[in-house]
Parts: sequence; C-alpha cells; structure tokens
Amino acid sequence: MPKPSTRAKPAHAKLTRAKPALAKSAPAKRATAPAPASMRIQVRDLMLSAKIGLHQHERIANQRIRINLDLAIADLGEIDDDYDKVVCYGELVTGVRHVVGAGHVNLVETLAERIAAMCLADPRVLSARVRVEKLDVFPEASSVGVEIERHRGNGGGNVTRKGAS
Repeated sequence: MPKPSTRAKPAHAKLTRAKPALAKSAPAKRATAPAPASMRIQVRDLMLSAKIGLHQHERIANQRIRINLDLAIADLGEIDDDYDKVVCYGELVTGVRHVVGAGHVNLVETLAERIAAMCLADPRVLSARVRVEKLDVFPEASSVGVEIERHRGNGGGNVTRKGAS
C-alpha cells in the first residue's frame, strides 16, 4: 500500500474562496414629511350635448361630448357616514352640466379649464384632472379631445397648471 505524501502542496494549488464584493450602499434618503392623506372622486364617461367648436356648423348644432373627472380630495378625517363630510359627485355632475350649458365655447381646452375651475372652487379639492372629448368629429376616431390637470396652489385658491395636451 502506498504511503500518503507528506509533501506540502505548492501555493498556487491552494483553493481559496473569494470574498464577496461589498454592495455599495445607497445614499441616505432625506427625511420628508409624509404626504397628506387624500381620497379620489371620479366621474367616468359623462355624456352630454354641447355647443363647442370653431366651425360654423359647430356653432349651430350641438355635439356629443364625453367628460371624465378625477379629483384628489383632502382627507378631513373620519367620514362617519356623514354626507356633509364628502364632496358630492351629484353636485359635481350638476356643476359640469351648468358649465357645459352656459353657452358656446370654441375650444375643448377652454371647456376643460372652466370645469377644472368649477371643481377647484371647493376648498377640499386638491387637484382636478379633466378630460373633454368630442365624439363625432372623425369617423375613423372614437373621439378627439384634451386632458388637463390643475392643482390647488399652496396659497389657498391659487391653481397651478400641469400638462395641458
């Protein structure tokens, strides 16, 4: 039976385990105050008839329009099933009907701005995203229109613009 070798192994023959590379830590995030809680109220696919457009035929006849609202509402605490503590979507729809029925407007952008201003008149509304679409303009398209988002400024009733398209 052969004798086990007592010779030392050469240094290059040693098996070594590589140390794992240390992951770089992400920079510390700056502490920020938590965003105030809010809820959203949505009105989807409100179909109305409006006098809207630049062309003569649009000034004479009403057109079908579709309106969508997405409003961020300040969290004012527990609702406790109390109607007076919420923004009423029925009142929003009535307000939109009044804005649309107030008379002819040339541009969907103008109508969207007026609807956003009506929504932001309620101090509990923090922001309003308003989409106004004309439905019967091009036979190849289901609609054409605009979506805007307006935010209440830090100074109370001030409104800041965000992304008119």
